[in-house]
Amino acid sequence: MIRKTRLFTPGPTPLLPAAQFAMAAADIHHRTPEFRALYERVLSQLKIFVGTKNDVLLLASSGTGAMEASVSNLTSPGDRVLVLSAGKFGERWESLAKAFGCQVDLVSVPYGETFSLDAIKQAVRPETRAVFVQATESSTGVRHDIQAIAALLKSTGSDALLIVDAITGLGTTHLDVDGWGVDVIIGGSQKAVMIPPGLAYLSLSDRAWKAAETSKNPRYYFDLRKERKNAQKGESSYTPAVALIAALGAALDYIAAQGGGDLAAGRDALIDNAETCAAMTRAAVKALGLPLFAPTAPSAAATAILSPAGVDSGVIVKELKRRFAAIVTNGQGEMKGKIFRIAHIGLFDYMDTIAIIAALEQVAAASLNLPDFAFGKSLAAAQQVYAERTGQATAAKTSEPEMVHA
Repeated sequence: MIRKTRLFTPGPTPLLPAAQFAMAAADIHHRTPEFRALYERVLSQLKIFVGTKNDVLLLASSGTGAMEASVSNLTSPGDRVLVLSAGKFGERWESLAKAFGCQVDLVSVPYGETFSLDAIKQAVRPETRAVFVQATESSTGVRHDIQAIAALLKSTGSDALLIVDAITGLGTTHLDVDGWGVDVIIGGSQKAVMIPPGLAYLSLSDRAWKAAETSKNPRYYFDLRKERKNAQKGESSYTPAVALIAALGAALDYIAAQGGGDLAAGRDALIDNAETCAAMTRAAVKALGLPLFAPTAPSAAATAILSPAGVDSGVIVKELKRRFAAIVTNGQGEMKGKIFRIAHIGLFDYMDTIAIIAALEQVAAASLNLPDFAFGKSLAAAQQVYAERTGQATAAKTSEPEMVHA
């Protein structure tokens, strides 16, 4: 049979065709009225997509550039900060904070777990300047409770800034940025907005902007004060990724269309879609007889699945690619060879989810020797979840077969 390559990775994610067309047509100079109009429109749309009244800035970088900018712009050498680490990207926060001279307090939990609020409360000090955390840790498939963490900081009277890497969280998790009191939130282009890597975006609260004025860390390309000043004129501080910004505008238009022209409604529909695909996948994996890696706090960005005992997860990753051109990801760091991850971010739908589950069944039948395996069990479990989440389950159970008369 022919093979059609499909990405099921938590970034880069499948590209939106309309965004690809927009990139191809983006032959404009960045210091022109045409580009300024595009740039201002996209920045305005991003505020709605993120769900904030605060300015949103765009940087020509990967999401890590915005992570670095949040450290360099909001801290000074010697500042005490708290890093909440539960995977590779939590570890990245720790490395960035240390690189800029911060004294790092660490709340660390094993891969696949999330944080105890008591442990966070004990780690927050009166002098803690910032708390760094992921909304979802895509290396492990875990979702962290940002609302509860924000409420905890408020309840302790802490002045610490809450800085959230939501690169895989935005578009897969409902986040009330302003209502909860998130001071910095970060996104990336190769995730839920369905365009190639190369853009990072972030918003800062008023408290964060005040901190930026007193920070003593060096910054040049990632000087957010300079970027904000230029953005107010419809420009970037340096050469922007013009084609990617055009693609982002097309993607945000597409998301708005999913909400009948309302971008906020479209964003919520995108999140609900990811939640449904993730729930279908979790049910299918359990029915197949494979354990979930993060059963207590699963994210909708990606589902992490433990490989059977004695089977390197890389075998499953390679077989899905070899037989079906389906690209899933192995574990990262200490979990390489132990888990594989199936993503649900952005342009994934019911049909994609059914396809990867069916492909996984074929690989399981050929290579995994699972007890009580039977074709269709995991697909049936996924179908049931879809029916329940879309309001079709009751009708499916109660409908009577139509009578056929001779």
